[in-house]
Amino acid sequence: MIGIFGGTFDPIHYGHLRSALEVKDIFGLKEVRLIPSAQPPHREQPAATALMRLQMLELAIKNQPGLIIDTRELNRSGVSYMVDTLKSLRQEFKDEPLLLFIGSDAFNNLKTWYKWQHLFDYAHIIVMTRPGFNVLNLDEFFKARLANEITELAHNLEGKLYFQQVTQLDISATAIRDMIMEQRNPGFLLPDTVIAYIRQHKLYQRHRSHYLH
Repeated sequence: MIGIFGGTFDPIHYGHLRSALEVKDIFGLKEVRLIPSAQPPHREQPAATALMRLQMLELAIKNQPGLIIDTRELNRSGVSYMVDTLKSLRQEFKDEPLLLFIGSDAFNNLKTWYKWQHLFDYAHIIVMTRPGFNVLNLDEFFKARLANEITELAHNLEGKLYFQQVTQLDISATAIRDMIMEQRNPGFLLPDTVIAYIRQHKLYQRHRSHYLH
């Protein structure tokens, strides 16, 4: 089974990395592919360039076997739609279950995603939840796809929905960018190598209005 983790990673931080490591262990994944988005459809463009976000990712996972950077969205022109990414991954990994990991907030907005129903044609969707997350209010589309055991994911290539509680570190890239802009220390929120890179390249120091979401 292969895990898929999309994001702008602007910058990559321990919230991303802890979740990726945890699900790799929980689901017994061969690898987790971190896929930086080029042009995210649901938010404004990243503050750091694609190359800088990629270099920060490389620094962050340098000594983590099993975490892999996948640049297919950066190499593709146009808006980065996850359905296109999953389709290309499925063509590459024909006989391997694919697990797309998303947070509970993203799941709540899943129906706004481009061709969201077709995500299940190529992968399982795993929702990483916080303690106390309630799955009772699922509609029929999701209930029909709900898996209760991890083994169901291994025995099917795609099409299942599964909820998995993970340790969610309450860290946001937006808060980190604001902190750097205000010249506060973001230590212990992201790897030191990434902090050094941000300082070296004077990233996230522009006026705050650039980042208002």
